[in-house]
Amino acid sequence: MKLISWNVNGLRACVKNDALGWITQEKPDFLALQEIKVSEDKIPSEIYNLGFENLDVNSGEKAGYSGVASLHNLKCATFKNLFFQENEGRVLQHDFNEISLFNIYFPNGQKDENRLNFKMEFYDKFLIYLDKLKKQGRKIIICGDVNTAHREIDLKNPKSNSDRSGFLPIERAWIDKLLSHGFVDTFRAINGDKIAYSWWSYRFNARAKNAGWRIDYFFISEDLRENLTNAFILDDIKGSDHCPVGIEINL
Repeated sequence: MKLISWNVNGLRACVKNDALGWITQEKPDFLALQEIKVSEDKIPSEIYNLGFENLDVNSGEKAGYSGVASLHNLKCATFKNLFFQENEGRVLQHDFNEISLFNIYFPNGQKDENRLNFKMEFYDKFLIYLDKLKKQGRKIIICGDVNTAHREIDLKNPKSNSDRSGFLPIERAWIDKLLSHGFVDTFRAINGDKIAYSWWSYRFNARAKNAGWRIDYFFISEDLRENLTNAFILDDIKGSDHCPVGIEINL
């Protein structure tokens, strides 16, 4: 199976800019979109012509803000907000067979201390929930915009960003903790210390200079490691300040 995740930073803008053509070429079995910024009743009609059988949406209550959508061909049960009650439309959980597959738009902590605390609470409750699922025998796949670069090789300028949310020690330590709880960063598992980014600021011509951050991930539980065959970043895809990331895995 090919699974791809992409923070589109506005689904209607992507459609308007004709930025979805690559999807029919890549033919993913599962496509996770974050920051769609649109309610379910206003999803552009073009989305229904991409060749997927199912569309699941969790929209934020605030218009033009947040939201996630999953397009897929799975026979699954889909859930929202099972571990963290919020109205920002950040989580879709898809359960099929013994797998729990998450499409998540993790909070950004840059605005102020309250938002950073919100982000860390979200992180912590999610990990508690993951541990619970693992004890139940679930195998887990997590994809989405995690809004944190894990290691210094995951952003262009680590020293100048060391005091900025997205690369704070407490945020990076949570990813350490996630891995210590039996999860695998798929891109690193396949590509080692390869330098690649998934987000670039719209300012300072950052994308042309490749001054980016790797903040979009696929994590899998350790019991799926042998099933993983590929992990990639499609950094040539435009249409957002993020680019798609993906994996190929035998399920």
